[in-house]
Amino acid sequence: MTFSSLIVTLLLGLGVIASTTGDSPQVSLDYGFFKGQYDSTYNLSYFRKIPFAAPPTGENRFRAPQPPLKITGDPYDTNQDFDMCPQRTVNGTEDCLYLGLFSRPWDLAKHTSRPVLVVFYGGAFIQGSAAFTMPPSSFPVLNVSSINDYVVIYANYRLNAFGFLPGKAIKDSSTSDLNPGLLDQQYVLKWVQRHIRHFGGNPQNVTIWGQSAGAGSVIAQVLANGRHGQPKLFNKALASSPFWPKTYKYNAPQAEDIFTQLANLTGCARPNHAGKTLACLKSVDVQKIRDASLIIGASHSWTTSSYTWAPVIDETFLVETLTDTVNSDSLSTEFVWGMYNSHEGQSFVPPGLDSAVLLNGFNSSVASFHQWLSGFVPGLSAKNIGEVESLYYPAEGSTETIDSYNTSYVRAGLVYRDVVLACPAYWIASAATKKGYLGEYTISPATHGSDTIYWNRINSIQKTNPVVYEGYAGAFASFFQTGDSNSHKVTNTSQPGVPELHTGNEFVVEDDGFEHVKLVQLKKRCDFWRRLAREIPV
Repeated sequence: MTFSSLIVTLLLGLGVIASTTGDSPQVSLDYGFFKGQYDSTYNLSYFRKIPFAAPPTGENRFRAPQPPLKITGDPYDTNQDFDMCPQRTVNGTEDCLYLGLFSRPWDLAKHTSRPVLVVFYGGAFIQGSAAFTMPPSSFPVLNVSSINDYVVIYANYRLNAFGFLPGKAIKDSSTSDLNPGLLDQQYVLKWVQRHIRHFGGNPQNVTIWGQSAGAGSVIAQVLANGRHGQPKLFNKALASSPFWPKTYKYNAPQAEDIFTQLANLTGCARPNHAGKTLACLKSVDVQKIRDASLIIGASHSWTTSSYTWAPVIDETFLVETLTDTVNSDSLSTEFVWGMYNSHEGQSFVPPGLDSAVLLNGFNSSVASFHQWLSGFVPGLSAKNIGEVESLYYPAEGSTETIDSYNTSYVRAGLVYRDVVLACPAYWIASAATKKGYLGEYTISPATHGSDTIYWNRINSIQKTNPVVYEGYAGAFASFFQTGDSNSHKVTNTSQPGVPELHTGNEFVVEDDGFEHVKLVQLKKRCDFWRRLAREIPV
């Protein structure tokens, strides 16, 4: 053994920092010695690829993440890309449980204690990737002001059938787990608690954030955080347009049907032998599961809010639905912020609802709206469906920020938006134990994901509309840093800050700035859905 190898071995044993600032920061953890990089263009230090768990292959398919494999010898060069988890295309590999992190340059030898932000990507629980290039995703938020200084982590998690296969067979297996995609995320948060100090982060000041299914993941983590025997792993959460579809129990007929479909489509069905079926599913070629996942998801395009693959109530990690948890007033996350976009539900309803002629089975008629609604919430009785139509189908309708609407397309979009996106954002924010915030993005087109232009990637809009960029991204950064969206406010006094939800107001993002709007109609509609939530279920 060379002297340098001996030093590395000793450092690994101690789990200590191996290097300080410079072009190649190096960190030693208890399972490997990792080399990072410095980017002078954006003044960022980063580690792009760090394994946080063992490859979930073979018997570990459909299983909770297992400890990462030991890395010996020379420092592991993290400046490399990593593949996505298997998803909607031929891309991806099951060996995908890696994370990357970045921050402004730090002196690792000084053990600085910065806040930590963990980001989960979106993609309807069926696609997405955490791999990043320079500048990384969300860099505009960190870069909006020098007064904010935190460590950012992006991590892969398993998707579609690999991450969300339900069924009693999974529950009964000693080497399988329900919701492994969510358990991947939790494992990253546990990794933060164990290792982030070596990267200059503070494990007692952790925020989780995501958009769409990434924000749905935030909701799931909030529901589990510090509850029902789960550890408390973070104290702040921001859910941007949370995609929170129906959450069936793991063995509900709808869930068992998905398991059966996957078994049949992959050739793994073994009637009356669930264990043999599962053993086959663990060994069958990855492409067969990917292909089957696509078929199953596509079969529910306009009739469910989940596209099939979604979290289930597993009685261990997710013990109860979002609405039941909020009703019990038992969450333990101190600071929670929910965001939604005015017209984002329209991205998920049949476009035929906006057409005078039939398009894929739908048109703009009242009857067509009723047909869609009955498929979207099949658990509701005819009486309940009538109540929904009365609430959303007046001759002329309005919301907090939409002055008037009168089409089936907009009405269906609002139903979808409220059930799957806006009300989950409102409910989770209202359950914060210290401070809750709710915001609405209204800048046209205000559809799903359109707000990301102000915080996801560097672009010209952030320069042509600096007021919105600084006020919106600046409020996010302040929340990540402190838990208070206004403590590091970037805009001047002409622009209002973010009101706490207990004031009864929401934070509204507009073309020329911001305002506070009284929550009346959204609260009424969310209270309505909360009353019917067990029949949907959400």
